[in-house]
Amino acid sequence: MQCKHHPDRRADQLCTSCGIPLCDECSEEGMPGKYFCFECAIQNSLSQAGTTMQDQKNRASKKRKKRKKKWGLFQYFVIVCTILILAMWAFILFGGEEPPAASMDLSKQPRILLFMVDSALKRFAHYEGNIYPEKITDLIPKYLSFNEGDLFHLTILSYERVTGLGYRLSLSEPRPGELDIVISPKGIEYQLVPGGGAT
Repeated sequence: MQCKHHPDRRADQLCTSCGIPLCDECSEEGMPGKYFCFECAIQNSLSQAGTTMQDQKNRASKKRKKRKKKWGLFQYFVIVCTILILAMWAFILFGGEEPPAASMDLSKQPRILLFMVDSALKRFAHYEGNIYPEKITDLIPKYLSFNEGDLFHLTILSYERVTGLGYRLSLSEPRPGELDIVISPKGIEYQLVPGGGAT
């Protein structure tokens, strides 16, 4: 039998697909032991590639479906936490109680006023280059938000700017028998006011 493309040569193989006789030069071994002519070899490789691509698409589709189905405990935990956080922020921003009115009588609570002025003094020193004001009223309105009608509250405080120490702040008339609080940049000192039964 002679090769279809080379009549002068003897055919050694037959095309597995179309069955034509082929010489060694015309035959293509597509798979071990299977020989194809050039046209059938191209068709075979294209069909295998198409099958391989289709298989890959099918596998990818199955993986996507598996991923969609896998909702574990962690995903539910994340969703619940996110909802709780959003609810808390909504409550903080839009709900809740009204802030307390700023109508506190500072003359009846002088220690609160003392610590308010102390924090204002520290802010003043921080932003003004580590210096302290000459008098307490220099803190208003930038560091201590008082109105003109609230200035009388400052009369119950004793403020002294001290070189080297910074300042001394205390109540100008502490109650007898109570501890007098003296605040400076170095800390808080407690001194017993004479005339009471405190020990």
